[in-house]
Amino acid sequence: MPDATHSPILVWFRKDLRLDDNGALLSAVEKGRPLLCVYVREPEDEAVGPLGAAQAWWLHHSLQALSATLQACGNRLILKTGKASEVLAALAEETGAKAVYLNRLYERDGIDAEILKSLYDGGLEVKRFKGQLLHDPHTMRSGTGGPYRVYTPFWKALEKDGEPREPLEAPETLPAPGTFPSSETLCDWHLLPMHPNWAEEFETLWTPGEAGAVEKLEQFVARPIHTYKADRDFPALTEATSHLSPHLAFGEISPARIWYATRGLPASDHVTHFRKELVWREFCHHLLAAFPKLRTHNWNDRFDAFPWEENDDGFQAWTKGMTGYPIVDAGMRELWRHGIMHNRVRMITASFLIKDMMVDWRRGEAWFRDTLLDADVASNAANWQWVAGSGADASPFFRVFNPILQGEKFDADGDYIKRFVPELSRLPKKYIHRPFEAPPEVLQKAGVTLGKTYPKPVVNHFEARDRALAAYAEVTGKSAVSDPRD
Repeated sequence: MPDATHSPILVWFRKDLRLDDNGALLSAVEKGRPLLCVYVREPEDEAVGPLGAAQAWWLHHSLQALSATLQACGNRLILKTGKASEVLAALAEETGAKAVYLNRLYERDGIDAEILKSLYDGGLEVKRFKGQLLHDPHTMRSGTGGPYRVYTPFWKALEKDGEPREPLEAPETLPAPGTFPSSETLCDWHLLPMHPNWAEEFETLWTPGEAGAVEKLEQFVARPIHTYKADRDFPALTEATSHLSPHLAFGEISPARIWYATRGLPASDHVTHFRKELVWREFCHHLLAAFPKLRTHNWNDRFDAFPWEENDDGFQAWTKGMTGYPIVDAGMRELWRHGIMHNRVRMITASFLIKDMMVDWRRGEAWFRDTLLDADVASNAANWQWVAGSGADASPFFRVFNPILQGEKFDADGDYIKRFVPELSRLPKKYIHRPFEAPPEVLQKAGVTLGKTYPKPVVNHFEARDRALAAYAEVTGKSAVSDPRD
């Protein structure tokens, strides 16, 4: 058995499926010892919530891409299933490895503490590195000494702190052991949908893996970032945003690499606005680190008494994109077909579920977690609570998005609606966001029969808004009026 100075190092890949700017991998390479690169498929109770079906599709292809990259560097990826502490300990015993290197995932700190203690108690050297975030949530504190709860001071603190660190370059070669332990087969994990293959359109839109992430970043900084602030709210402009969020969710690219790519660009409000979006992700992770129950509990416990309704029929109509409100339905159908939803439309659909239908935000969060390719435990929970008004620095509950006006403002010509709700594509612009107001002759000419070819509204928005505001007033003792311009 090799001694500690020549023994292999286990590099435990998780949400860092890349070689570039990978602190654990690069530090292991610097030791000059053989590397055993391993990905562990853990039981759900060992991870942070179940892996969504859409993300299972992405994970399959991302691991496939990582495996190919490792082979090109002279190494390979070992796949194992089981409790991480047991799998890694068994691999160490089998191979003579004396160390485990990994990158920190702050949302897993409580889970990881037990795993790493078990490995350490078993005689293994354990080293954990940063890289998921630009700044450590446990060292960044507000003026009162606690975690930041409001975004603007958080952003200003990061600005004052100066530029984030430069990313680390990927190694060209990875030292390998003479023999590798056995590995499970990715196909045997059955991560891909089969009958039916509801992800068939994913492959035409996405290229999971580190190379796909780099390509998206290069495309974005070459052109769309220069009009980002002006164009980002319009869902029909499909190339106006970066499309980096799924790659970030799987760690195929680091936030430091993305930030670094914007450094040489001409200073503008567009670049700053994009950076602020990157920092919003950071803020969500800092919130989760401060409040680990963010996904399941209201940050503001005043909302614990809110009178949510079951409304199963309404919830099902929402998930299928059959609410009778075109912008909502377009968003939900985009989500199902493409595994993604435009950010502006995410806010509209979330507001509709929570405030028009009075459905608990946690049901929406769970649906997004299962269907979004970019589902991120921190961002998903924080953003749902932001819309619900129950989170930190949240939008007030009484801001109720009007799905008609939102559609007319951000999809004025109805191009987004026509793409995802094609049964309305022949309606004139005047009625495409409000088909329920169209005269019978207009509906007939467009081939639309409300209640048959397209649903009637599941709720009256204005009545639903008043009901939501009344419930809010009852819980908080504060009367509120929503802005009709929303």
